[in-house]
Amino acid sequence: MKIAVAGTGYVGLVTGVCLAKYGHSVVCVDVDPQKILLLQTGVSPIYEPELQELMTDHRDKLTFTTSYETAYKDADVIFIGVGTPERADGSADLTYVYEAAKQIVKSVTRDCVVVIKSTVPIGTTDKLDEWIQSHRKHPVEVKVASNPEFLSQGRAVQDTLYPSRIVIGVEDEKAEQVVREVYQHFHAPLVITNRKSAEMIKYASNDFLALKISFINEIANLCERIGADVEDVAKGMGFDSRISPEFLQAGIGYGGSCFPKDTKALHWLANFHDYEFKTVKAAIDVNEAQKIKLLKKVRRYFPSLRGLTVAVLGLTFKPETDDLREAPALVNIPLMLEDGATIKVWDPVAIPHVKKRYPTEITYCSSIDEALSEADVCFIFTEWNAVKKFPLKRYSELMRTPIVLDGRNCYCLEDVKKEKMIYDSIGRDVVQNMKMVFV
Repeated sequence: MKIAVAGTGYVGLVTGVCLAKYGHSVVCVDVDPQKILLLQTGVSPIYEPELQELMTDHRDKLTFTTSYETAYKDADVIFIGVGTPERADGSADLTYVYEAAKQIVKSVTRDCVVVIKSTVPIGTTDKLDEWIQSHRKHPVEVKVASNPEFLSQGRAVQDTLYPSRIVIGVEDEKAEQVVREVYQHFHAPLVITNRKSAEMIKYASNDFLALKISFINEIANLCERIGADVEDVAKGMGFDSRISPEFLQAGIGYGGSCFPKDTKALHWLANFHDYEFKTVKAAIDVNEAQKIKLLKKVRRYFPSLRGLTVAVLGLTFKPETDDLREAPALVNIPLMLEDGATIKVWDPVAIPHVKKRYPTEITYCSSIDEALSEADVCFIFTEWNAVKKFPLKRYSELMRTPIVLDGRNCYCLEDVKKEKMIYDSIGRDVVQNMKMVFV
């Protein structure tokens, strides 16, 4: 099939590349000429495992352009995968979605199906359908369907190629038939429903996972007060098939492009319809407080960060991505600077992005060793494999005072107990194999 994809961000680009792998002829369109030029040279503008290789392997099926007419005029199916950023009040900004629709109605010259892959508030696809029908420029039939994505950054390619389910929201059989054909070579359960239910499935899924994360973080916070171990608690919970161990890793909160935005959007939507969504509001509140938990912990060891050298390991909101949206590190760094800290950071992929925000205020390091050298305290914000495999003895060898505040529980407590260091993690005992040092 001839497929067009609006947007070359995480959703749009990964969708387009994966559809090309399954034999479709795909044209990806974006308003950013620099991004398109990069893609035309065969380079992915985002860091995502396997994506670059997949682009190279299937370049004969992929076209990248800034021309809406080129992308849309002959397409059988047009996926809208543009961003829906958060507004100041928490609602979703649909500007880019409607801009894509505006260009589609101008350009299509044959019957097609427009598929909304972007995460949009419940009812948006219905409204967009009405808008498209009333603004068509050519005598063609345009059907509109909802097909939410469920990819996770860091494993987006695998999640798209081998999805847990494919949700298709349609209002007529023809649209259903066309979207089914798009996915005929994918092996996953199909959930066929109406468009509003498809949109709700996306929000309900993401918000439930956010709830699960905030719940285990609350359990972790209580574990610290009563002397229980959250990892043992999570392990015991996870054996129950009704709960499962997924998303039961305690830490300093969720970030990224989905959970923060989608929880706020659903909470806003509920309020708009005069319904108080108490559990989602609780998840949001818990997560915001959790992001600065390590800054609260550091007060156990230093009354202030002024005059101290702070090592920061990890900048992205999770490993295997360069995405910094809602990353806890970027919440903490300005607070540390305000408190007078000298900051040295290490991250394997995100430093170029952070340099745009802090060109001179912090020191960027090419290795973990360099970041830790002569540091007074270390904050771990991202559980990169390089951090998890880093020899524990190096902390005491490199740091002025080996105090490690681990927001991702990267290390086994039994291993830490063998080393000369203070190790303070989330929901577990504090290991203190040295005297506290106050400055």
